[in-house]
Amino acid sequence: MNNIPSEHFKLDDNIFYLNHAAVSPWPTRTETALIKFCHENVTIGSKKYANWLAVENHLKSQLAQLLNASSVDEIALVKNTSEALSFVAYGLSWNQGDNIVTSDEEFPSNMIPWESLSEQGVEVKKTVLKGVLDPTEALIQKMDEKTKLMTISSVQYSSGLRVDLDRLGEVCRQRNVLFCVDAIQSIGAFQFDVQRCQADFVMADGHKWMFGPEGLGVFYCRKESIHKLSLTQFGWHMVEDMGNYESPSWTVAESARRFECGSPNMLSIHALSASLSLLLEIGMDSIQRQVVERGDYIIQKIRQNKALELLTKPDPEGNNIVVFKTMSSDNDELFNYLVAHNVICAKRGGGIRFSPHFYTGFDVIDKTFKFIDDFLSIS
Repeated sequence: MNNIPSEHFKLDDNIFYLNHAAVSPWPTRTETALIKFCHENVTIGSKKYANWLAVENHLKSQLAQLLNASSVDEIALVKNTSEALSFVAYGLSWNQGDNIVTSDEEFPSNMIPWESLSEQGVEVKKTVLKGVLDPTEALIQKMDEKTKLMTISSVQYSSGLRVDLDRLGEVCRQRNVLFCVDAIQSIGAFQFDVQRCQADFVMADGHKWMFGPEGLGVFYCRKESIHKLSLTQFGWHMVEDMGNYESPSWTVAESARRFECGSPNMLSIHALSASLSLLLEIGMDSIQRQVVERGDYIIQKIRQNKALELLTKPDPEGNNIVVFKTMSSDNDELFNYLVAHNVICAKRGGGIRFSPHFYTGFDVIDKTFKFIDDFLSIS
């Protein structure tokens, strides 16, 4: 196994970064793009605002390509995943007794908006996934005639579990159930196809596997489902004739821009566009292969150490998130030891979570497991 050339990133040599499931470092090209944008703001202000709008439109095209949306009109820029999920939760029309099927492992972003609908008589049915032979089938079996929506994370943040989105999407389509995917732990790491999985709604922040800044994400809404969502926010940016400020009347944009009520986050737009240019330049097929290689390598290292227990269920298609724990030592102590040695990781799912990206050096993984060996020898 060879390391990926590091010219796209310039992490300090003493940083061992295995935390892309939380917040990713930026590529060098993103730094360059932001320095240029900041200098422009300082020296000429918004003189070239038309160029900024071009970058905004280009970013939507990049996201449409990354998700394989049928049209850029299905792409909206949002503040974060939670905002997009709330658009769906409070945009749909609910009836007393409707239910939503999800898992018991969801990040709060994909749980709280749905649970808040309880006052409208909507039930959230949580499917237990741990220890289940076929988690996808378990989710399907949880559905009934009152199920209005299935919402699931493409990859579970605390376990690394991946479900079969294509299979779920097909069943949802057959049963006339809306399909919503929190793809924050997939997009940028794995190839993602909204048409193949037949999702109605997909959302993801840009600051994890897409190498973007916090505060900007994508909301995909299938064109057939756009009018199923009532709007909860209004402003100048979401009207059809955007820019005609003197018109006494207005209509809502037909595209997903209807979900963008006000001024865009131009700073983050420039940053995310630069970062996505790297992903698209390398190609998501290549990136996925390299992410999976690193996930498999970490799983192999864990299995080789009898003092460690693998908590993540290995997926035949590969894992980008791997969680493990020590068999006897204190996980908190190991985590603190790793952090003290500049291993950037997270505590999740009752263990320690590693999440490498395509550029992560195998030497970084080797050195990290050397730290683990050192800790276990003294604990």
